[in-house]
Amino acid sequence: MTTTHPLLNPEFHIRWSQLTPESIATGIPIALRNATAALKAIASQPPGQVTFANTFLALEKATRELNLAWGKVEHINSVNNTPAFRRVYNRLLPQVTAFTTSITLDPRLWTTLQTAAATPALANLTGTERRLIDETLSDFIENGATLPPKGKKRLAAINAQLATLTQKYAENVLDAINAWEKLITDPSALDGLPASALATLAANARATGHPDGTWRITLHAPVLTPVLQYAHNDALRRECWEASTRIGTLSPWDNTPLIWQILGLRHEKAVLLGKKSFADLATARRMAKTGQTALNFIEDLHQRIQPHFERETAGLETFRQNTTHSPTPTPLSPWESAYWAERQRRAKHDYDPEALRPYFPIDGVIQRMFSLFGPLFGIRVHPRPTTHTDPATGRTTTHTPTEPALNTTPVEVWHPEVKYYEIHDNAPAQTPRHLGSFYTDWHPRATKRDGAWMNHLITGTPRHDGTLSPHLGLICGNFTPPINGHPPHLTHDEVLTLFHEFGHLLHHLLTTIPYESLAGTRVAWDFVELPSQLLENWCWHKTSLPLIARHHATGEPPPPGLVEKLTQSTHYRAATHTLRQLALAKLDLELHHHYDQHRHAPSLAHVWQHTLAAYHPRTTPPTPPITNRFTHIFGDPTGYAAGYYSYKWAETLEADAFTRFEHDGVLNEKTGRELRDKILAKGNSAPPEKLYHDFMGRTPDPAALLRRQGLAQALPA
Repeated sequence: MTTTHPLLNPEFHIRWSQLTPESIATGIPIALRNATAALKAIASQPPGQVTFANTFLALEKATRELNLAWGKVEHINSVNNTPAFRRVYNRLLPQVTAFTTSITLDPRLWTTLQTAAATPALANLTGTERRLIDETLSDFIENGATLPPKGKKRLAAINAQLATLTQKYAENVLDAINAWEKLITDPSALDGLPASALATLAANARATGHPDGTWRITLHAPVLTPVLQYAHNDALRRECWEASTRIGTLSPWDNTPLIWQILGLRHEKAVLLGKKSFADLATARRMAKTGQTALNFIEDLHQRIQPHFERETAGLETFRQNTTHSPTPTPLSPWESAYWAERQRRAKHDYDPEALRPYFPIDGVIQRMFSLFGPLFGIRVHPRPTTHTDPATGRTTTHTPTEPALNTTPVEVWHPEVKYYEIHDNAPAQTPRHLGSFYTDWHPRATKRDGAWMNHLITGTPRHDGTLSPHLGLICGNFTPPINGHPPHLTHDEVLTLFHEFGHLLHHLLTTIPYESLAGTRVAWDFVELPSQLLENWCWHKTSLPLIARHHATGEPPPPGLVEKLTQSTHYRAATHTLRQLALAKLDLELHHHYDQHRHAPSLAHVWQHTLAAYHPRTTPPTPPITNRFTHIFGDPTGYAAGYYSYKWAETLEADAFTRFEHDGVLNEKTGRELRDKILAKGNSAPPEKLYHDFMGRTPDPAALLRRQGLAQALPA
């Protein structure tokens, strides 16, 4: 295979500056040809000579070069979506999609795998090898291996269309976000915003060429959220809120026709593969097993929390009435909800989220996160210097971390703000073993997609000594940006997101499974959020929070009273926050499980308002649907489609799993090591139910989540 092409360079440290649109345009076709040849060699094996190594193991290796190359391309698409790159990406996407679809539709390859699986040598395999065989065969069946030729042809066409349509959907959301701004020159219009938010808006204006005395509001979360939460100016909040609801709804970025096309193609694909709905197809090999089970789970949770939600809604309306001396309580407008909820929280709990921000300087939080989980999971995290070359000027800049580095040789990154770390095993009486490395990229840019995510770039392979070569991953977000060159201070919500993504990352970097398709986060979709959501608990607990939060100037932890106020506010509007997640999951499942029922609906708003009427706060006017900017569901051929329920499903699991840490101690290293060994390291080497039972010693307690949220008790009549 080619090793000299910039995109196909197998070096662990990626040369990001060499991954130009031109190198991508020439590199992917080479990788496609190499992978095609490798698959052809597997399919050509004489039946009498098939072995585990030359079939299933060879299949693992056949597309590795392409997967590594396309993974880099997908990542650049997420963090540097320039017009030149977008053109190349959209030209290559159909080719890559067609190839990946063709793998499971190749009749010769399918026959070879079946023949090998039926041999006595493979039929008698157990453990991880048995799991690899079973999961591979299931992958092929689920992706059309048993379809007749006509069905295979149609499935390939559907997959190609879905790849193109969902990419266009995601581009529309990004472009619509970047197309809107609100410039403020009268500071009184921003009354109520904390100093941190004002500084962010002012820096945002300066960065785009506006003079001092200008504040710039955009639809990026770190900018928009504090406006909706704190601004006294009702008209300003309304304008910003309405702009956010129009993302993906206006020409030339209207996603409405794309949504119906995507839903129709997904449904057709499911029926083609023998399922009644796309939700049934998506959940068949997950813990839920069927779309109806997932829907029942969401509806049951909704029924349990509905009385609490009604009480919270009425309480907020009454609070607004009493504060404004109105004659009667009335429904809030959607742009008022966050504002009045924040005022009520301060009144009830005397807690201001901004009071904790000085204790969360981003670099300090990250370093203390490493220090907290290092002993717990038996690892050490060390930074490395980084270097970045500007593609326009050719100028190279180097960043040297303030923390001690084991290796002082700089590693190239794709943006000056990106940092790089290494994770080593901290097992006693041995030289620390390099388990993996990762990049972090935490702040918004116009060419970077919204939200936060983790991804894997390289999955380690077996070495002669039985260990794995290091893994490589990344975690990205859109946190409060630096201001005037000073590192930002995070909100508690941003700290939660940081810990969440680090949980995903550890799931990848700590895997010990030698087969890439079973390693790390490649688990059932409704199990994958368990490690990430579990780590959020340490941001709340009274024992661990003071270890994370330290004042940027004094290094002191927050006073006990402030920590107590935060923990007391944990249950504030818990039912409302839960209902928001349930509404999104219900919408997702309704559109994918009951597509035939909704396909003739007058509009997506009709589905949102009528089918999900009981899932919405009573606002005037009603809140419009999120469908046109719901990239979790429509920004990827599959993604979280028919899988958004997974957040609550996995949260139920992690709420129960954390009870073990509460019993043993949240800093108990023995329990932490068991979590690493029995869940984080295991990937998809066994069914998730077994992995969970191995860690907890029992099946999950479904009531754990509601108990933690203070929603388990029935309200008095």
